[in-house]
Amino acid sequence: MDGVREGTGGIVLATIEEQIKSLEDEISKTKYNKATQGHIGKLKAKIAALRARKEKAQAHAKASGGGPGFEVKKSGDASVALVGFPSVGKSSLISQLTEADSNIGDFAFTTLTCIPGLMEHRGAKIQILDLPGLIKGAAEGKGRGREILNVIRSTDMVLYVIDPFQGAHFEILDHELWKSGMRLNQKPPQVFITRTRRGGIVVRSTLEQTNLTEEEIQGIVRSFGIVSATVTLRTDVTDDHIVDTLAGSRIYSHAVIVLNKIDLATEKDLEEARSLLPEDWPVLEVSAKTGEGIEHMKDFIFENLHFMSIYLKPQSREADLIEPLIVKDTSTVRDVCVKLHRDFVRKFRYARVKGPSAKFDWQRVGLDHVLMDEDLLTIITRK
Repeated sequence: MDGVREGTGGIVLATIEEQIKSLEDEISKTKYNKATQGHIGKLKAKIAALRARKEKAQAHAKASGGGPGFEVKKSGDASVALVGFPSVGKSSLISQLTEADSNIGDFAFTTLTCIPGLMEHRGAKIQILDLPGLIKGAAEGKGRGREILNVIRSTDMVLYVIDPFQGAHFEILDHELWKSGMRLNQKPPQVFITRTRRGGIVVRSTLEQTNLTEEEIQGIVRSFGIVSATVTLRTDVTDDHIVDTLAGSRIYSHAVIVLNKIDLATEKDLEEARSLLPEDWPVLEVSAKTGEGIEHMKDFIFENLHFMSIYLKPQSREADLIEPLIVKDTSTVRDVCVKLHRDFVRKFRYARVKGPSAKFDWQRVGLDHVLMDEDLLTIITRK
C-alpha cells in the first residue's frame, strides 16, 4: 500500500498521525482571515474526524490490556485540577490548602502520581488534584500527557498555577488543554447538527451569519464525513463552533489562574506575567512559600466553582436552615437526589420547591426542575 509504513501501534495509527500532522502543517501555513476561514474549517473538521478514529482505536487497545492510567475516585461537592509545568509550586499549594502530603522536591517531575486532597471551606468539600506537571506535547501523549489530560477533563474546574518568571507557560498549557478538547470559560455554541438519511446538508439559521457562508458551513460538515444533515444555528458561528459540535467530545468548564511565587517577584515581573494572561479570567496572586494569599485562595476557589445552597425540608418537619446542601449552580432535583442517596431517583414520586426557582410556594416539580440558590426543597419518594 502506498504511503503506509509498518511500526509500533499498527499501520492505521501511524498513518492517522501522519495525516493529522500534514493537515496541521497546512493550517499553520495558511493565514487566518475571513477568506480562508471556510478552508481552515474543512481542515480542522478532517483533523477532528481523524482524532475520533484514533481515540476509538486507542480505547479498543486499552480495553484489550493497555498500560496503567490514573484512576481518581471523585469525592466531595466538586473537584479542581491543579495544572502547571513541573516545579511551579503545585505540591506546596495543595499541602497548604488540604491535608494531602505530596512528594515535594526541588527538581522537575516530583509528583509522579495523582495526589487528591480534600479542602473543606464554607460548608463545601472540594477535592483538589495535584497532577504531574504538564509539558508541551502532552495532548500527543508526551510525559503521560493523555492520562493527565483525561483526569483534568473529568474535573469541575481547572486551576492554572503559573510562575511569574515563566509567564509564557500559560499559553503552552492552555493550548494543550484546548487540543485535548477542553473549552475553558466558554459556553457551548448554539449549533445543532442532526444527521438525516437524504437531502444533503441543509443549513437553517435564526440570525445573519457574518463569518461563514452557507456553502462554507456545508463544506466543513462534509469534511467531517457527513453527507446528509440538518444544521441549525442560533449564534453567529465560526469554524471552531462547527468543528467542536461535530467532534461532540468537547468539555466546557470553568478555569482560574493563580500566580505563585509573588514573594520573589517585583511589580514589574508581575505586570509582565499578567500581560500574558487572558484579561477576563479570574487571577489571584499568592506565595506558597510565605502563605500570603492562601486563605483568600480558598474563597477564590469556592466562589469560582459557582456553588449554591439548597435547604432541605423533610415532609411534615421544619426545614434545616442552618446547614444547607452545597451543590453546583446548574443542579436539578435529579442531581440533588443522586447526591443524597442512590435510591432517591429510583423511588422518586415528585418534589416540592419554595424559593427563587418556584413559580409559587411549594410548587410541585419533577426530576428535571432546575434549582436556584436559597431554594427550599422537599422530596417525596415511594415507600
